[in-house]
Amino acid sequence: MRTSQWAMTEASAQKGVVSFDTQHSDMIHDSQVDYYGKRLATCSSDRTVKIFNLVDGEVAPQQTATIQAHDGPVWQIAWAHPKFGSLLASCGFDGKVCVWKESASGNWTSVHQYTGHSSSVNSISFAPHELDLKLLCGSADGSISVLSLGQDNQTWTPDRKGALEKAHQIGVNAVSWAPALSPGDLAMGSQPRLQQRFVSGGCDGTVKVWSFEPSSNSWVVQHTLAEHTDWVRDVAWAPNAGLPYSIVASCSQDKSVIIWTQGSEREEWKSTKLTGFSGPVWRVSWSLSGYVLAVTSGDGAVSLWKQAADGEWRCIDRVGEGSGN
Repeated sequence: MRTSQWAMTEASAQKGVVSFDTQHSDMIHDSQVDYYGKRLATCSSDRTVKIFNLVDGEVAPQQTATIQAHDGPVWQIAWAHPKFGSLLASCGFDGKVCVWKESASGNWTSVHQYTGHSSSVNSISFAPHELDLKLLCGSADGSISVLSLGQDNQTWTPDRKGALEKAHQIGVNAVSWAPALSPGDLAMGSQPRLQQRFVSGGCDGTVKVWSFEPSSNSWVVQHTLAEHTDWVRDVAWAPNAGLPYSIVASCSQDKSVIIWTQGSEREEWKSTKLTGFSGPVWRVSWSLSGYVLAVTSGDGAVSLWKQAADGEWRCIDRVGEGSGN
């Protein structure tokens, strides 16, 4: 939608959805709520990031800051875990990754700017807080960077070893960290192991699962999942919530969503395709529990999907222009 106001239908209004004007002057590309659900960040083609307070009982969120973030459209934003303070990252068409810190209420300053990519940076994702402060970046130049904050709490170091330089042909559209705890360990009550894994999706139509190998001190591709027939637009690794398996969702220009499941790191990924979308599917996002998947499609609708007792994934709600409500 080319508007600075969140669209909603009459049906969505009846479900308690609040519509408000963000004052962005161009298309909004991403919106993210912080860890506590108290603040909302949005980013836009107008080159800015805006911060809003989400106050209980208020009709609309209260804007607290506008960050002049980039020299072009801002594609995505990400909040860091609050144990690291009030940190927000942004990435954009100008090839920059920016990390912002709130030094006082509503006063955001740049604490790092990474310019190691040669083209648009399309996606960013902060690592689980158990892995310290790391930021994952996927770029249209086909590479992926992992930025780590040094022990001096000032220096950010990029790690672009091995296949990360040529992660996806044509370009990387999306990246998402895995939970830090192995789902199998949680299910069996054994001593937790910290895992470093993430998933990426690209213009080559593939979804790739990456793992950090301490022996070689590099990132390697564990699995390449190639069931989409067009660009992969987004990927999202679900919170494990104690489940004995991993779940990843991917969506594509091919008008489909695929749910990928894996019992253990050594097993193959199994796929379940969600169809019925009338246009490209742009975004996928999991609930905090990992049981409900939100899907944003090209028809202007947002649908919610949940796995039923029989193992089938079903749409449990749908709002927006393509909802038919």
